[in-house]
Amino acid sequence: MTAHRKDTARPAEPILALDDLGVVFTTESAQVPAVRGVSLEVRPGETLALVGESGSGKSTVALAAMGLLPGNARVTGRAAVAGTDIVGADEAGLSRLRGRTVSMVFQEPATALDPLTRIGKQITEVIRNHHDVSAREAAARAVDLLRRVGIPEPERRAAAYPFQLSGGQRQRVVIAMAIANDPALLIADEPTTALDVTVQAEILDLLRRLAAETGTGVLLVTHNMGVVADFADRVAVMYQGRLVESGTVEDVLLRPTHDYTRRLLAAVPRLEVALPDDGAAANALTKPVPGTRTTEPPREKGRTPAAQEGTPVLALDDVSVVFGRGRRAVRALDGVSFLVRPGETLGLVGESGSGKSTAARVALGLITPNAGTVSLFGTDLAHSRARARRRLRAGIGVVLQDPVASLDARMTVGECVAEPLRVHRRELSARDRRGLVEDVLERVRLPRALARRAPGELSGGQRQRVSLARALVLEPRLLVADEPTSALDVSVQESVLEVITELQDELGFACLFVSHDLAVVQHFARRVAVLRGGRIEEQGPTGETLLHPETDYTRRLLAAAPVPDPVVQRARRTERLAALAAGRTEGGA
Repeated sequence: MTAHRKDTARPAEPILALDDLGVVFTTESAQVPAVRGVSLEVRPGETLALVGESGSGKSTVALAAMGLLPGNARVTGRAAVAGTDIVGADEAGLSRLRGRTVSMVFQEPATALDPLTRIGKQITEVIRNHHDVSAREAAARAVDLLRRVGIPEPERRAAAYPFQLSGGQRQRVVIAMAIANDPALLIADEPTTALDVTVQAEILDLLRRLAAETGTGVLLVTHNMGVVADFADRVAVMYQGRLVESGTVEDVLLRPTHDYTRRLLAAVPRLEVALPDDGAAANALTKPVPGTRTTEPPREKGRTPAAQEGTPVLALDDVSVVFGRGRRAVRALDGVSFLVRPGETLGLVGESGSGKSTAARVALGLITPNAGTVSLFGTDLAHSRARARRRLRAGIGVVLQDPVASLDARMTVGECVAEPLRVHRRELSARDRRGLVEDVLERVRLPRALARRAPGELSGGQRQRVSLARALVLEPRLLVADEPTSALDVSVQESVLEVITELQDELGFACLFVSHDLAVVQHFARRVAVLRGGRIEEQGPTGETLLHPETDYTRRLLAAAPVPDPVVQRARRTERLAALAAGRTEGGA
């Protein structure tokens, strides 16, 4: 039992109760069962984590509990929230329930926010839909919510549009909307997917405090086992639409009984940390991602391995990027310099808003820097002609953070993947293009038949793999990957990283790998650069930089990264909170 759960002589009535829940989707060709006989409960103040691979049915369970399943879904069994039956309820009754009694944090903030409405107004609408308060009171409440979820300058951000915020900031806005009316049940579908480790830790602290103070029950849908270890009281494991194992977080993560659960946990990348007093304890937490390179031995920081000497595939030299003018100007990058050499992977890590994605877009030529130079394959982009830049960009593959935004919903999967071929390989026949598309789909562990389906018919993990296939279809010299595994469960993440590694060894392309998952970066990238506020805090060989960081900022990043052991993670959380409290005390002294 965790510290925030209260002991009572008689257990409280469940805030969420599912009894033999079944969901079948009707498609043009078949009846597809997505959920089969699921029964579970969430009680006030309790967090139940629902875990499983992409397509296991966990998100369908969450949508069923909200009454948000599409019209082609047939639901059987019972789903009740706060004693109100969801199955068979009319839309008016569900509307009164949603946003007040039960709220949901969706997986993809880009689809949950209105791009044409200011952030503050979207939050005030949620508040005023359920409470008779003035616009001014609701606006003040919206600013306070933005402050609670850790968004800097909340008054200014309330006046911003979603596109003006980073991916992590948009996710925090979605969480602010979900908790706006202090719901009895919060359904969180991958709530920390787009967040860096420090903000993720803050959000989990916030949700933990909400559960403790208000008795809110939480159904947490996630593939992040570190988050499960840090936040959940109980765990339910789903496989092919069924519950295969459930129990306390300690029992399921430390003593799993089902073979599927064991395989799922075996695929989790473990962050290697340096513990001065007990090296054995550190080793017990580590496990390289299968198929990826192990961390490099310590080298002098800033030096490039001899095997990688030569003309850099990508070079940023003293690059600065400023958005806006005057008092509204934001310096996204400030004197950033780094190299990526042939066959090498450089990991870019840092908090949301640190400049990671901006640096990636500068590398792609999508943003022209205000100062400094960008060289691609030895050519200065600023001094090359349009036709030459087009040829250079044909050598780059791109995997963006949000697969929904990067895939055209009007196209089939095959058409999405073939688009770079139509642009840069016009000499290919339709038959040749089709063959290359089917081959690359298989390389990313997707069946060829998927080429005929629409992106909207796929799970989040499948869409991300389609994005990867699209990036690799031209066999690029440089792969720019912006959070390429953020939407993937651990087993799919493992296979995708294996694919990238195999193809990198085969084709020799370089990789600029932007991620907030320090464990993946540690085992996948040869070198790492840590960004903070648009500046590079430190950079060097991954093994040395992450095991023996030179700056307090990097040490705080590592301390905030959760590990998938609930006992160890509880101790790490206690140490982190103590360090934060000590820092605040010193700052106020």
